[in-house]
Amino acid sequence: MLDEADDIHPLFSGAPSSTEFKKLRKRVVRQTREAIEQFGMIEKGARWLVCLSGGKDSYTLLAVLHELQWRGLLPVDILACNLDQGQPGFPATVLPDFLEKMDVPHRVEYQDTYSVVMDKVPQGRTYCALCSRLRRGHLYRIAREEGCTAVVLGHHRDDILETFFMNLFHGGRLATMPPKLVNEEGDLFVYRPLAFVAESDCERFAKAMQYPIIPCDLCGSQDGLQRQQVKGILDAWEANSPGRRQVMFRALMNARPSHLLDPKLFDFAGLERGSLKLNENPEGLPKLR
Repeated sequence: MLDEADDIHPLFSGAPSSTEFKKLRKRVVRQTREAIEQFGMIEKGARWLVCLSGGKDSYTLLAVLHELQWRGLLPVDILACNLDQGQPGFPATVLPDFLEKMDVPHRVEYQDTYSVVMDKVPQGRTYCALCSRLRRGHLYRIAREEGCTAVVLGHHRDDILETFFMNLFHGGRLATMPPKLVNEEGDLFVYRPLAFVAESDCERFAKAMQYPIIPCDLCGSQDGLQRQQVKGILDAWEANSPGRRQVMFRALMNARPSHLLDPKLFDFAGLERGSLKLNENPEGLPKLR
């Protein structure tokens, strides 16, 4: 990734030349490419609606996807999209000005979902669920209007891990946000190419590039959110045992239905002696072959 004056996307103009940043950039780009390839996100003739909130994660997503496209490694058409949800004090010109300056094809749309959320959600309750549902509906509509085949979101590794524990602690199920899914209507993919990227890397990347970060003053200003609580737990575990987040994330990619308790995933009732060939793995646990 040598940045010559005539061989660099505007999103990377002025990138720091330090060895530390080059390693960070290379890691984020590599991990994004691995997720795209491993989960089969590239579709011939695809057009992606890349959702840009103005936060560190979506800026990182936008930059890395254009890096891959610029290098000929992502043969899809990219359209950036920001949904202005009518939050009081939202700096409406920041993203359009940035995208124009960076020469990024984009669409900015205003929809006052803020008033709806404030009217419908009782005092003391969190806004996240309704806000997310309204936002997602508009993004699906915009994707259809723009002829896009996929809606692309900036959720990273830590988002996926936190969602898993939220479902475990509060939802009573083993589930999280998958890197790739099809919407309920069946006409759009939803991709999360940053699935392997750590939140701390997104933060360092966006800060080093000096992208104009816009904080979320709606849900981000609420105290006592379940996600904040889970994040605190994971932070404490990580501080006590560095690398634990990555170990737990790898577990999401190493599920063994025969060693869980869901009869819809494994036929426990039909299990017979001698019907499975079991081998001991190095940890001494039975492993299906």
